Amino acid sequence: MIYDWLQNIKFIWPENFIFLALIPFLIAQYIKNGKRGKGAILTSGLQAKIPGTFKTRFRHLPFILRLIGIGCLVTALARPQHQQELTRSEGEGIDIMLVMDVSGSMLTQDIKPRRFTVAKEVAIEFVKSRPTDRIGLVIFSGEAFTKVPLTPDKATLLDQLMRLKVMDDGYLEPGTLIGEGLATAVNRISKGGSKTKVVILLTDGKEDAPPTRIIDPEMALEIAKANKVRVYCIGLGVSEFTEEQMASGVRNFLDEDLLKKIAGQTGGQYYHAVDKTSLQAIYNQIDKLEKAKVEIIRYKQTEEMFLPLVLAALALLLIEVLLRYTWFKRFP
Repeated sequence: MIYDWLQNIKFIWPENFIFLALIPFLIAQYIKNGKRGKGAILTSGLQAKIPGTFKTRFRHLPFILRLIGIGCLVTALARPQHQQELTRSEGEGIDIMLVMDVSGSMLTQDIKPRRFTVAKEVAIEFVKSRPTDRIGLVIFSGEAFTKVPLTPDKATLLDQLMRLKVMDDGYLEPGTLIGEGLATAVNRISKGGSKTKVVILLTDGKEDAPPTRIIDPEMALEIAKANKVRVYCIGLGVSEFTEEQMASGVRNFLDEDLLKKIAGQTGGQYYHAVDKTSLQAIYNQIDKLEKAKVEIIRYKQTEEMFLPLVLAALALLLIEVLLRYTWFKRFP
């Protein structure tokens, strides 16, 4: 932290550091004067040792304070400034709801390490790339739940994404309610004030509704159209399976016709991701299609640092004078 602070120190008049050349001259003069004034008491041919006292042990202290004071004064003459470049993003963001399938099938390992893990990692990357947008998160399996409402607080959203588990760690019922997931997201996003409203719906299955279902996909589609919400649908899962995968029960139940219909009638697009790379490419394409107008404003914050150095120099020189004419005063 201190290192980072020192990195931002700039000197406006660095040529004044030439006055530091006075310090070696003063040291040489001090040593010369010390030798000239040094005396010894000789007794029977032996040098008598004077017992050490506070005055003798710290006799160089006033001179050291003078040197430090001069160093501070010269540094102040170089006019140090603490300069920090700050940035601020201004612009109109858009409202985005991420709608993520958290049903049990998302644990399938046709996409390594698991569909669910890859979906989370890429969603986190996408959120980090949208600094000015309000983004929320809806999850669904056999029921839909708003995990994070629309918010500009990326830290909270990223934390919830990283903690997210399949079926919300058992709090959601099994099943796949694409319609209710979409309807929940549209309900949330329609209350926002942004002109552009986008839903990104990711699933690896088809509508698998329990008897408690309230809204089917067709009704959810009409709600999205009525609220002018653009929906991008992403189907997740490989198209062809190896014999080993089929033997272990891996299947692809994607209802691509439904996802294409939802995307097409709301002005969005349908994509099919078969691995992490293709899913990243899909999110990158959506990122380019849904760009917000952002203006980056840079400004420099400058703090003059010479005054504390001048005050320190004056204080040190004053202490040096007081010590020299009191405790360390020399008598002829």
